[in-house]
Amino acid sequence: MLVALPLSGCGGSPDRRQAPLAGAAIGGPFALTDQDGRPVTDKDFAGRYRAIYFGYSFCPDVCPTTLQGLMQGYHAFAKDKPAQAAKIVPIFISVDPDRDTPAVLKTYVAAFGPELKGLTGTPAEIARVTREYAVSYGKQPVARGTDASHYLMSHSNVVILFGPEGRPITMVPTDQGAQAVSDIFATWVR
Repeated sequence: MLVALPLSGCGGSPDRRQAPLAGAAIGGPFALTDQDGRPVTDKDFAGRYRAIYFGYSFCPDVCPTTLQGLMQGYHAFAKDKPAQAAKIVPIFISVDPDRDTPAVLKTYVAAFGPELKGLTGTPAEIARVTREYAVSYGKQPVARGTDASHYLMSHSNVVILFGPEGRPITMVPTDQGAQAVSDIFATWVR
């Protein structure tokens, strides 16, 4: 069996392997509101890696588990490689703008660490950003006799790492533990 190995130049150039999501039509411009009520656009994160997750603060299980895995991995990476970790901004974008106000998001994201940015917007802004980032979501009907404000949201469940130019790099394996998340960051964040 013949195996092709990547070659590097004499200067010890960095690994040039293809990112798993290279060329994927995921991502794009957005204009939202952060957890402090300030307007934020994608340009505010230019030059930084972005670990982006879409979910909602009232999620009973998947969102907090995913964010916990993301942030535990981020903190492990930051402990080992603080300069590289400073190049990453973890971002949580709500798919539930009716309940996820900036004040609600401020409390929610703070539970995972001060580095996590929470973003929300109007229903139209959220619809636009989810289209750009290929995220599906929808409000689930509540059972008869249940308070209408106790609805759940279905949504895509993946964290994607984007590069400094905003292009997708890879999925972040939050379901595999903090070390797997840290390893992904170590592989791609330069």
